[in-house]
Amino acid sequence: MTKLSVNINKIATLRNSRGGNVPNLVEVGKDIQDFGGEGITIHPRPDERHIRYQDAYDLKPIVHAEYNIEGNPIPKFIDLVLSVKPTQVTLVPDAEDAITSNSGWDTKKHKDFLVEVISEFKRNDIRTSIFVDPIAGIIQGAAETGADRIELYTEEFASAYSKGNNEAIVPYAKCAQLAIDMQLGVNAGHDLSLDNIKFFKENIPGLLEVSIGHALISESIYLGLENVVNMYLHRLK
Repeated sequence: MTKLSVNINKIATLRNSRGGNVPNLVEVGKDIQDFGGEGITIHPRPDERHIRYQDAYDLKPIVHAEYNIEGNPIPKFIDLVLSVKPTQVTLVPDAEDAITSNSGWDTKKHKDFLVEVISEFKRNDIRTSIFVDPIAGIIQGAAETGADRIELYTEEFASAYSKGNNEAIVPYAKCAQLAIDMQLGVNAGHDLSLDNIKFFKENIPGLLEVSIGHALISESIYLGLENVVNMYLHRLK
């Protein structure tokens, strides 16, 4: 079974654009779970331009499904995660000025740093995942860090698939199987949508969780949040 974790950063972006608390991030988190969503993902950045650090604390009491906090493990982020203790932390190497995540970790180059950070999270019983590109050596490096899972960075697949290139799935399927062989769980995210999620799910072995935000929230503008959450669930199952 592949779980759907909904990234609610875009809800926070809309809220922040006018100040105040509309839309209410906590209420949206509750609604997504009521609609069948199996997880809530947030990705706080240092400038708090969408998710604020306080949001992580405010959401904690209401998230009864998977609670996934993504981000670059700078000291402030590490302290937040250790304090909130979500179900999972996903480590993403984005620069402070990045509009969105645009690459995975070089798990060989940053091995010592990742080992240190992951060890601290695991000592606190927080499941760890590393955001990675679909490259065999990177997957092997991820296994050496002590991580529990990888999250496959799927932008390249989504872009190619939209142009009719179904073969773009091949490196993702191979890397997913390699991860499984190395005792790593497999997550995925970035630019997955209603158009490509069924094909992706059917071709990726052992896919445990997908984190979807931008496409899902955009699709909900036309189709409604409850409808879209259930459309994803139907495609995943």
